[in-house]
Amino acid sequence: MIRKGKGHPGAGSTGPVRRKIAVASGKGGTGKTTVAVNLASVLNAPVQVLDCDVEEPNAGLFLRGRLRGTHTVAIPVPEVDESLCDACGACSRFCQYHAIVTLKKALVFPDLCHACGGCVRVCPRQAIREIDHRIGTVEVTERGMLTLVTGRIDVGVAMAPPLIRAVKKYIRENDFCIMDAPPGTSCPVIAAVNGSDFVILVTEPTPFGLNDLRLAVDMVQELNIPFGVVVNRFGVGDDRVHRFCGDNGIPVLVEIPDDRRIAEAYSRGGLLVEAVPEYRGLFERLWKAVQES
Repeated sequence: MIRKGKGHPGAGSTGPVRRKIAVASGKGGTGKTTVAVNLASVLNAPVQVLDCDVEEPNAGLFLRGRLRGTHTVAIPVPEVDESLCDACGACSRFCQYHAIVTLKKALVFPDLCHACGGCVRVCPRQAIREIDHRIGTVEVTERGMLTLVTGRIDVGVAMAPPLIRAVKKYIRENDFCIMDAPPGTSCPVIAAVNGSDFVILVTEPTPFGLNDLRLAVDMVQELNIPFGVVVNRFGVGDDRVHRFCGDNGIPVLVEIPDDRRIAEAYSRGGLLVEAVPEYRGLFERLWKAVQES
């Protein structure tokens, strides 16, 4: 049973207020971004939305506001001074990701580099230094009490986690924060949800939805983060998602109906809680459930 609270968005909870909430899903197209932006919009308090889906960010389509700044993000990658390098191979033996390989000389592959700096430290001839390698940008937009932080990865950049971590550096500890994670269960998702207070897993009541939900549940349990499930497009499919959650003690936080008006609002780039105000209460209940689950 959801206990009612008043005033502060964390009112009604019995423990510490959960401020950093990640919204994730085992696959794309489940309504993850819809949940994230509408949940943030019903909080009567300063809130940040972090769009960590840096390869395809779209929270800004629904949270249009005033652009406050765009910042370039770079990571340190090795640069080899060929006049000092004797191709001893110490750097390539150290690098497990093969970002630097020694043949007749040391060759650097910046997009494979994890920016650990180990090659610089192990080089006996001090032939390696680090230079900045651009990977993308972070945009900050303001809309009333809501601040949107959007990561955009540059075309051709192979690894998203460094940019996701750069987005998360904008988190303000005293504000509420909703993080829209990338879809799936790979490294970018882990980078997005790691360190959050609670994870909302968005799924659909279909066989495919259940399959991807199982993967997402395994991931969140491995990270030891409290979580619950939002069933989107409730009314289609079957009850196997609910049975899975019931059998495993996983709370179903809310059910979002299969409603044509939701699709229409989404297609126009509108917030559901504004286009169909009756759904505002649903997202308020979701916030209470997050705090009390």
